[in-house]
Amino acid sequence: MAKIGRYKIIEELGKGEMASVYLARDPFIKREVAIKVLAYELTQDPLFIKFFYQEAEAIASLEHPTIVPIYDFGLHGVQPYIVMRYMSNGSLKRRLKRRGLNRQELCDLMGRLAEGLDEAHALGIVHRDVKPSNIMFNQTNDAFLTDFGLAKFTQRKTGMTGTLLVGTPKYMSPEQAQRLQVDGRSDIYALGVILYLILTGRHPYRASSPARTASAHVHAPIPSVRAIIPELPAMWDEIIGRALAKLPEDRYESTQALARDVALATRGQWHLRVAPV
Repeated sequence: MAKIGRYKIIEELGKGEMASVYLARDPFIKREVAIKVLAYELTQDPLFIKFFYQEAEAIASLEHPTIVPIYDFGLHGVQPYIVMRYMSNGSLKRRLKRRGLNRQELCDLMGRLAEGLDEAHALGIVHRDVKPSNIMFNQTNDAFLTDFGLAKFTQRKTGMTGTLLVGTPKYMSPEQAQRLQVDGRSDIYALGVILYLILTGRHPYRASSPARTASAHVHAPIPSVRAIIPELPAMWDEIIGRALAKLPEDRYESTQALARDVALATRGQWHLRVAPV
């Protein structure tokens, strides 16, 4: 059986352009873990090495119960790897392919993500790649944020990513798409895209290429969820409109404020909502 460090590899869980993730077993503690290994061809690129080490640093500095924790960090030859808690119930992306979410599941999901993201933002960390494949579920179906490899530490000035288009175009805020300065409101925007996807089964902006999709976030009007599903109450368009506002200052002031409105809407208590000043 192949090994990474002391960990015995069971199977490959997924492979991306930057890294592969494996299910493994720790023979000392006798538990299953997930191991993320930087792709071999990127080990000579200082920018991707930076992203990888940055992920370990970001998660270690957060230590929040809604963020997948790190157990270990090491080198497999020249490839750095991160050992994390194994999330046995897969990703939100996989779940949405199988079925939608009911009202309580939506409330629970948004509430947990808001807790983790607001904690990160308070520490000056912007995730920059919030999307369904980076939201995982444990054995009791609690949601966790993962993959902080593209996180930005807003209190630092490294200058290394200023010319890069960082993130995933389908979930990219207008300021990310324009390579402008970002803060936590970019993550709020991405959470709004996820909410739109959960409500309608579609992404708000779809184009023929990643570049055109990113451009649509900047220039295209905010779509109506009721144009796709007319039976949805009008309040959902108001929530989506505020979450996906083109200007960061027009969005929710925190992810918990967005989650609070989602909870009020799903429970039919929208009339209790305090209108934004």
